[in-house]
Amino acid sequence: MSRPVTLFTGQWADLPFDTICEKAKSFGYDGIELACWGDHFEVDKALSDDGYVKTRWDILTKHGLTAFAISAHLVGQAICDHIDERHKLILPPDVYGDGEAEGVRQRAAQKMIDTAKAARLFIDAGPDGERHPAVVNGFTGSSIWHSIYAFPPTDQAYWQKGFDDFSARFKPILAAFEAANVNFALEVHPTEIAFDIASAQRAVEAVGGHKRFGFNYDPSHLGYQGVDYVKFIYTFGPRIFHVHMKDAQWGRGDGTAGVFGGHTTFADPRRYWDFRSLGHGDVDFDSIICALNDVKYGGPLSVEWEDSRMDREHGAAEACDFVRGVDFPSSGIAFDGQFDN
Repeated sequence: MSRPVTLFTGQWADLPFDTICEKAKSFGYDGIELACWGDHFEVDKALSDDGYVKTRWDILTKHGLTAFAISAHLVGQAICDHIDERHKLILPPDVYGDGEAEGVRQRAAQKMIDTAKAARLFIDAGPDGERHPAVVNGFTGSSIWHSIYAFPPTDQAYWQKGFDDFSARFKPILAAFEAANVNFALEVHPTEIAFDIASAQRAVEAVGGHKRFGFNYDPSHLGYQGVDYVKFIYTFGPRIFHVHMKDAQWGRGDGTAGVFGGHTTFADPRRYWDFRSLGHGDVDFDSIICALNDVKYGGPLSVEWEDSRMDREHGAAEACDFVRGVDFPSSGIAFDGQFDN
């Protein structure tokens, strides 16, 4: 069978959960990836209200949808970051609190631990036949992202402190994920501790190769950097716990803004790169599907729709069709294995 096609609700958090489920079904999706913001999946309610996770499944089932993962990107960003006023805009009030940086980081870490427990409850509450491996997608933040360009001169000892900080903060989180039987899938992304293949390898090493630490694969964050996004799949195959289908274009613009963006906003025509709706960018999805088949990834293909140039409902429906068209199951035979028969 081809893989289930799901819609990540992070860019739809302005809509009530029932509404986005109704829309996702009308767009043609098999399920959704629930964001932990808006009213789509509330971690605290999942842990405090015995009936809450059932209400999520009741709505999903009403619309003929399933779910494979929940996503805690916003809280995850604060775990290792230098905290500033921007974080107040994305964090729950109980996590941001008074804004004192270390307190924010510790509360974010605890919220991520709580998210693992909530994810286990959610997946276990699914209808018969819908019990999938529990996955929490998210970010980590980074204490060394600000030093991405090595001036003032930055040596490996400085960068190692960042990976040591990540290790110290995430090993207890991963222990809690292990206790809950849940996988954490980092979306490799600029501003995170891992933003390309080299830094992802170093992140795996920093947590001692913990089996619960893996990746939410998203090629859109790799291609414009010049990272081989197909090689990423072959490098980390067993650690790819979830896949985002998202496109990007690069090598465009008018030469005014480069890879770092020039402090321009998305959809500015001067930009060298930008996110695009699936099929409208430069990502080679045929090669990605071949690689996912090779590493035997059988999980969902989750559309994270981002394109400031396109109506999102048009884009989401078109993206669903695009994924179904590009995905194909692995072959169970060798194409030339029948010649001697």
